[in-house]
Amino acid sequence: MAARLKIEGDMAAGKFLSRTSRFSILAELGIEGGEGRVVDCHLPNSGRLAELLVPKAPLILRPADDPERRKTKFDVFAVAAGGKTVVVDSRAANMIAKEGFASGELSKFSGYSLVRTEPPFGRSRLDFLLAGERPAIVEVKSCTLVRDGVALFPDAPTKRGRRHLQELLRAQHEGYRACVLFVVMREDAAALAPNDETDPAFGAALREAAAGGVEAIAIVARYKDGWLEVAGEVPVELFSPK
Repeated sequence: MAARLKIEGDMAAGKFLSRTSRFSILAELGIEGGEGRVVDCHLPNSGRLAELLVPKAPLILRPADDPERRKTKFDVFAVAAGGKTVVVDSRAANMIAKEGFASGELSKFSGYSLVRTEPPFGRSRLDFLLAGERPAIVEVKSCTLVRDGVALFPDAPTKRGRRHLQELLRAQHEGYRACVLFVVMREDAAALAPNDETDPAFGAALREAAAGGVEAIAIVARYKDGWLEVAGEVPVELFSPK
C-alpha cells in the first residue's frame, strides 16, 4: 500500500496574477461568471517556479490555519500546468515522507522507524533521523520542475542544498546511512537528474556525495481529491548520456 496523507482544509480555486516577493504572490479568487477579489497569498517555496507561475495559471489555495494572525489568508498549495497538478508547497514533501517513514510504506526504508524530525548535524538541521539496522539521516528535497519526462533539481541555485549534501557525506563517513530523498511533486516524471544548467555546483556536490556512499532516491507524489500519495519510485540519473 502506498503512503497516503489527507490534506486538511477546504481548498479554494484561484488564478495567478504576480509574484510580489520570494514567498508571496497576488492571486484572484475564482468567482463563477465574473472577476474575483485579489488576495495576497503565502508561497511556501523558494524556487523560481518560472514554468508554473505564468499569468492566469490556475491555483489551488489552502486557507491559512491562523488567518487572524497573518497578513496572507491563503497558502499556495498547487498549480495546474499542462493538465497536471503540481504541488508547490514544499512542506508537503516532508509531510508525505514523514507519513511514509511512520507507516513503513516507503520500500527503500523498510525496517526503519522514525526517531525524530530536524536532527542537528554539523552546521545544519537535516530532516529526519530513522532507527534501523544502521541509523539513517535523510534530507528531503521537493522537486517541481519536469522537462521531457525528467525531473530536474534544483530550479534555482541553492548553497543550502549543497551544504546539506556535504553534511550527509560527513554522516556517511561517521557510520550513518545517509540519504537524500527527492520528492517529485507531480506525476509526469520517469526519472530525476541534477539540474546542471541551473546549478552545476549542486550537481557536482550530488555526484561527490553519491560516490562517497550517500544514497540518492527519488519518488513521485500526486495530489487528487484532497489526498497526497506516493505514486512510485523513479531512477536518479547522475550523469547525462553522452
